[in-house]
Parts: sequence; C-alpha cells; structure tokens
Amino acid sequence: MNPDKLHQQISNFLDFSISEKSVPFHTHEMVEKQTYRRSLISYQGDEGDDIPAYLLMPKGIGPFPAVLIHHQHNGERHLGKSEVCGLAGNPLQAFGPALAERGIVVLAPDSICFEDRRKNRAGTEPDEAADWLQHFNEMTYRLVLGDTLMRKVLSDAARGLSLLWEHPAVDNQRIGIMGHSYGGNTVLFQAALDERVRFACSSGAACTYKHKMMTQTGIEAALAIPGFANQYDIQDLVKCIAPRRTLLVSGTEDKYSKDADAITGMAQETFIALGVEHHLEHKRYNGDHALTQQRFDDIIKWVVSCCEVSNAA
Repeated sequence: MNPDKLHQQISNFLDFSISEKSVPFHTHEMVEKQTYRRSLISYQGDEGDDIPAYLLMPKGIGPFPAVLIHHQHNGERHLGKSEVCGLAGNPLQAFGPALAERGIVVLAPDSICFEDRRKNRAGTEPDEAADWLQHFNEMTYRLVLGDTLMRKVLSDAARGLSLLWEHPAVDNQRIGIMGHSYGGNTVLFQAALDERVRFACSSGAACTYKHKMMTQTGIEAALAIPGFANQYDIQDLVKCIAPRRTLLVSGTEDKYSKDADAITGMAQETFIALGVEHHLEHKRYNGDHALTQQRFDDIIKWVVSCCEVSNAA
C-alpha cells in the first residue's frame, strides 16, 4: 500500500491530528552548563494540562538541529525528563546532555503519568502504588469514553514537536525524535503520523502485536488500542515513516524487540520502492532489553549524522 494512504488511514483510526495553534512555553528556571543551557519549561496539552519539560539549548549561533526525546518506562514512573537529562536514574538514558554538547537542541518532556505529571506526587521520589493506579486509570478512563491513551500521548508528542518547529533557534528541517522502550513505542507511532519528523530512532520497541500475543508478552498501556491489531501492526508504522531516515535498535534476547528483523524486512520493500533503501537501518545487538554503552554510543553517532545533513540527502 502507498505509505501516504496508509498514513492517512492510521491517522484516522487513531484520531490523530496536528493542531495549527502555536505552542508557547513558560520558563521556570535555567542552569548554565559549559556547552549548553538547561531550562525547565512547561507548555499546555490538549486537555489544558501542563507538560513540564527540559529544554537544552547549545551555546553558539543557531539555527541548530533538534531532537525530541521520549523517555522510557521501566516501571519507574517517578522518572521522566530528569533521567533523559542525566539528573536521576540510569546514566545510559541520558541522551539529552550528550546531544546538547554536540550542538543539538533537545526537548525532553514528561509523558503523562510520569515524574512531574503524577497527580499524587511530583518530583523523582517513587510512590509505586499510586503511580501504577494513575497510569492504569489514564488508560481505562479513556477507553470507556471511546478514547485511547495513545491518542493523548501522540497529541502531547505533537505539541512538543510544534514547540521545536516554531523555536527561532531551531532549523525545522532537521528535527528528529528518539526514545527507548516506552519512548521507542511513542517514536514509532509519532514518526509514522507526523511528517514534520525528519528522522527517528526507536530502541527496544520494534515488536509486533502478533508476536507479543503469540509469546504472552505484555502490552504497554498506551499500546492498548481497541481494534488496531485487526488491521495494522508495527511494520505498517515503519512503512509510513518512509522515505525518512529510520533506525531500529534491538537485542537478541529482548522480548520487546524480538521480531525487529521481520519488521525491518516487511517495511524495507517500501523504502526500496521509494529509492531510499539505505534510509531504514536496523542494529541488532547481543543481549536483552537494557541499553548498553555500545548501543548508547551508536545511537548518539547515528542521531548526530542525521543532524548534519538534510533528510532529503
């Protein structure tokens, strides 16, 4: 199927659209680092909710390329933007500083239910029972109203991209997205549906619904989309990203990216038909779900290479 037609069908199915309204933001604090400035900002979601985020701005003269980073899940809902920015959690999730130090603007927002978007407790202290319940309710309350958590996640993601798109220091022809695990899921859906995304890296997330159900692998809350797997699967999302540069990262023992090879093979035909076979890459590593130093370094290298040239190259 033509990727444009497929893109429209999935957009309609998920009720996804990009608001034409601008996305102003408020700056709450700034911290000067050696090569960049880290600002704590907030902007409004489609439900009138505040979306806290860190904006990392390189020092120097722009316009700069930019990356929207979607954080992981890992059952740690007290961590979001702070882990991406190296302020808490796993250092191998700290893509933000590594990119900002290389002259790339980074926007790292909290996803709904994470860190400062928790209703019971903001900050980076866990409250496991309350955190789990809020996340469960954010999914189920939407389902009984005929909505989905994925629609909300994608709406928030689109607003983050709009913020970068409009920022005077950003070259909006060099904006990409990236994420690991839960963040990688968001990347696959957002890149498929938001054509402003020029390149996309999804780590630890390329696994079809079909394979998960066959192997009794859990399905994350935002992926619980009624009827979706009857018509589409993850390879269809990757097809929609063509002809833009795409990197899938997987582990041989990672149940959340177990059939990434098959997804790549099924999507590759679309990239070949568009004459950009080299724009779809899959890096498969020995090991399980967690990021390693090698994966971290290779992802940074790939993102920097995408930022150095227009995606049309």
